[in-house]
Amino acid sequence: MRQRDTAFNTTFGITNGIWRWIFPILLIGCQDHLTTISGPTMGTTFQVKIVQSEITLDMDVLEREINARLKEVNRQMSTYQDNSEITQFNRSPSTDWFAVSSDFAYVLHIAREISTWSDGAFDVTIGPLVNLWGFGPNAIPERVPPPDSIEAHRALVGYEKIRVDPSAPALKKEIPEIYCDLSAIAKGYGVDRIASYLDSLGINRYFIEIGGELRTKGHNHLGQPWRIGIASPAGQGELQKALALHNMSMATSGDYHNYFERDGVRYSHTIDPRTGRPITHVLASVTVLHKSCAYADGLATAINVMGPEKGFAFAEKHNLAVFMIVRHGDGFVEKMTDSFEKMVRGEK
Repeated sequence: MRQRDTAFNTTFGITNGIWRWIFPILLIGCQDHLTTISGPTMGTTFQVKIVQSEITLDMDVLEREINARLKEVNRQMSTYQDNSEITQFNRSPSTDWFAVSSDFAYVLHIAREISTWSDGAFDVTIGPLVNLWGFGPNAIPERVPPPDSIEAHRALVGYEKIRVDPSAPALKKEIPEIYCDLSAIAKGYGVDRIASYLDSLGINRYFIEIGGELRTKGHNHLGQPWRIGIASPAGQGELQKALALHNMSMATSGDYHNYFERDGVRYSHTIDPRTGRPITHVLASVTVLHKSCAYADGLATAINVMGPEKGFAFAEKHNLAVFMIVRHGDGFVEKMTDSFEKMVRGEK
């Protein structure tokens, strides 16, 4: 679907229950043309906003090519598609090298890299636990698995149990039961994939969003930076923070919408691979700014799993631009790293 926007425009996206609003600043004067391409993808929605000022674009071709690239990412990395590359790999009992596409191997490489950095707080092989708790493609009624089942499935998880050779490209399981899940990074990679395509066409003013994970370049059609709002966990349309995003990606991970309750206990959809159980700390959401949306996506999940103290220390150690919303009593408090503060102020 395509539309041309000529006036003040507010758009929004959602992923993992985290809402964000985009607020272009309204100015008096001439405006460049802003065209929006949007539609369904990866079980959510996408939108691509392109400012046409210096080059003439065939929007029909552009829309077709964007959709084709998103379908390709889905075909490679969706556990919800029977014929996807990841499904075929997960189903294979072989422990020999398994040939895959270069894109799939690249994303697995990033995922395994983040798994290593985070000491397993992010783990690309978390699939068995995701499925056990009912958050995978074969959803089960909301229930709490018995402890022995959790431990049995946790034994099948471990990023060190999979090898990646991006040059081949190929993957190798150390045990047949390895089941990869890229849901915490695939949307971010999809954003990067579209950004790379737009860059190749010489387009230097755009906003891309898939399920809330986003990336911007240049200024909007009003000649101002793209304005991004991070919603408050309190809900009711409240904004926690607004910022100008300069040639940067943003991803958020949180648990305040996607969960279930049993016997008065709240179970988040975010599972700690190290314990096999949903996270239980007071970190409501974490937002990461990064040049790569795939890295921002995966790192946001890793830090969310770590919790407010360890996650913040990890972010500071690695000079990551991170913004946290932490539950405190009946309200929330903010925490942000030095790198995040500098980016918000426009410093390097």
